[in-house]
Amino acid sequence: MRSTLLRFVTFVSILSTAVAQTAYANDFVDPDYILAKNFGAHTGRAQETVIAWARQLAVKGPWSVTSKPFAPPSGDKHDYLSWAPYWWPDCSGVGNTTTLTEQQIWVTCPYKSRDGQFNPDARLVNNVGDFQDFSEAVFYNSIAWALGTDDKATFEANAVRFLRTWFLDPDTKMTPHLKYAQVQRGPGSESGSHTGILDLKGVAKITTAILILRKGGSSAWTADLDKQMIAWTKEYTTWLESPTGIDESKATNNHGTFYYNQLAALKILANDLTGAKESTDAYFDGLYMDQIATNGDQPLESLRTRPYHYRAYNLAAMITNARLAKYADRSSTVWNKTTKTGGTIKSALDYAMTISASASNESRYASEIYPNIAAVASVHGDAEGKYLAFLKVAYPGVMIEPFILWNQPFAQNEASGVVSSPSPKVKQATSNSTSTGKNANTNSAIASRMRGVSTTLVLVSAGIPCVFASLF
Repeated sequence: MRSTLLRFVTFVSILSTAVAQTAYANDFVDPDYILAKNFGAHTGRAQETVIAWARQLAVKGPWSVTSKPFAPPSGDKHDYLSWAPYWWPDCSGVGNTTTLTEQQIWVTCPYKSRDGQFNPDARLVNNVGDFQDFSEAVFYNSIAWALGTDDKATFEANAVRFLRTWFLDPDTKMTPHLKYAQVQRGPGSESGSHTGILDLKGVAKITTAILILRKGGSSAWTADLDKQMIAWTKEYTTWLESPTGIDESKATNNHGTFYYNQLAALKILANDLTGAKESTDAYFDGLYMDQIATNGDQPLESLRTRPYHYRAYNLAAMITNARLAKYADRSSTVWNKTTKTGGTIKSALDYAMTISASASNESRYASEIYPNIAAVASVHGDAEGKYLAFLKVAYPGVMIEPFILWNQPFAQNEASGVVSSPSPKVKQATSNSTSTGKNANTNSAIASRMRGVSTTLVLVSAGIPCVFASLF
């Protein structure tokens, strides 16, 4: 019974700090802020989640562009490949007399676009999913390393190993182009689309990670590796500024916004702050001017089949561009820049907050706006408390989310973010944390975001009576 109880206590301990790993649409975090480690005690739970996510993601790595079951049209496994996600086959006019195999469908049937309707077989080639997981893993492992935990050497090694595998090692590295990204399958389809550039939007997170390693003096991220990474970055940037990339830069909706996330981040990664400023200036003086209406709506996103999702999605990209601009030029004022009709990033958020996700049957996407709320509040303040109030109602356990860590100052007096007994593996910025217990709402929010865990099954496998499941 004693061993059973110990297993139960261990499980409860894990559950108490676990929250489902979520890929925020995009972000760039100032490495100087992370490395300064001047965090308030209210970010304690967010720090714990960063560490937990770093560990969760690391188990899945490393990732390589070469790990795909089908070769791109070039036949070179090092070339990135993805299939256009919203394109579906129409075999009605093919005239086949027998059932077509999947492979026959891909090259025989014409494909047609269905906006916002994801074709699940597009992930049979999952370079896009692998890159997302890779960018998340590098991002969180680098931040976890900077937090100065007992396991910092492991987090550092993870981040460097993942970067080397995807970008630098001869057997596994990616060719620096996206010629075969979001290929629209069908007869004669041999090349990708400029829309496929969106697949690598996570470059902004990777840039954050590398800057943390570089500026933090990582011994594992050597000068030679940094030099190789800069060379890869410059070659990819050259391709990104080719005609295909320029086509994507002209996309007036979120595609164009995310394009500039990549371009500016790459310039920063290559130590070209002037180029990064030019990139963000091009965005805020160009596409941005027509993206937000007087009332804060984003018309180009609201017209889509999933308007709630796309408003939050483009807003995340706008915020990322603003952060990149501020890093490249500390005097930047783009956070306050108005569009042609007087809209701002803040007004876009305020408008989006007035619309329920359920109004367009998008309840599953409700949380996508949460990081945006914290980001805007950290810049414009929350004097009336409306942003924190919104989050606490929508998600009472919000203080456990990693975005709380880098969206500061925000919610500084929120005790639910304080760790009552700081873990020896997390360095708290302040030592006078007040002792608080977790409330039921926080536990509920955390439990609802647990990934892939069946409490009953876990308890049973540990030899614990199922009656304990009711505790969760």
